[in-house]
Amino acid sequence: MSILVLGAGGQVGREIAGRLGEADHALTHSALDITRPDAIARALDRHHPKVLINAAAYTAVDRAEAEPDRAEAINRDGAAHLATACAQRGIALLHLSTDYVFDGRADAPYTPADAVNPLGQYGRSKAAGEAAIRQALPAHLILRTSWVFGRHGGNFVKTMLRLARDRDALNIVDDQIGGPTPAAAIAEALLGLARTIVSGGAWPWGTYHYAGAPAVSWRGFADVIFAEALQAGLISRAPQVRAITTAEYPTPALRPLNSQLDMRDTEARLGLSPPDWQAALQALLRSPAFHA
Repeated sequence: MSILVLGAGGQVGREIAGRLGEADHALTHSALDITRPDAIARALDRHHPKVLINAAAYTAVDRAEAEPDRAEAINRDGAAHLATACAQRGIALLHLSTDYVFDGRADAPYTPADAVNPLGQYGRSKAAGEAAIRQALPAHLILRTSWVFGRHGGNFVKTMLRLARDRDALNIVDDQIGGPTPAAAIAEALLGLARTIVSGGAWPWGTYHYAGAPAVSWRGFADVIFAEALQAGLISRAPQVRAITTAEYPTPALRPLNSQLDMRDTEARLGLSPPDWQAALQALLRSPAFHA
């Protein structure tokens, strides 16, 4: 086998699984629980991958505040178990991470070299998972992304379309800025990287960023979603949108105000450009396979 994908039931994992070749394989959480080192060892010994893509994660940002042990078991300890098992078998690891490792207080896009300072338990567990991978496995590539949306699972696009059908007006946060990132683009990027690694040769291991462009606020993102949904016939009218601040919309977990991720290293060393989220959103909403 060339590539093994974990977390094949999630937003990105399902997109990756749908693009795999005959020599590759994907596992959902029910098939492999990454909190169990013995299960990881059995799976790697059975499939013998050259590259492991880990899209498995605990992603319930607010619930993580009440379930810190669960978040850490998956995002920190699970990542450590995978890295250790890969190191023992000479397997490269591609690991998906998040903008939530940063506190969002910077006045410029974050580079991979910037210090992490997560605001909540989800971000802390993901930052700890990154650190565990770096310590255990030199042959790793950590790809941080932000504001993921796509066909599968729950995401902001689907939430906005559901609310648009039920409400005449919405309050949406306008002081958090980031780069919406299509799950399909992340899947293609990870698979392209994995296939390049499988083909052999030197590789620039390390931590990189991959996020959509241009940067936008949640309110700005919603405005584009509603405009495109009207054009696609998914909604009959757009709700009125009132811009609010983060302080006006309290949540159990704090969110970074600035989630912009600098992709210059990614472009220079990996050859990946920021995906155009507006074009991807338009294509998604016009796809017969999309259901919100």
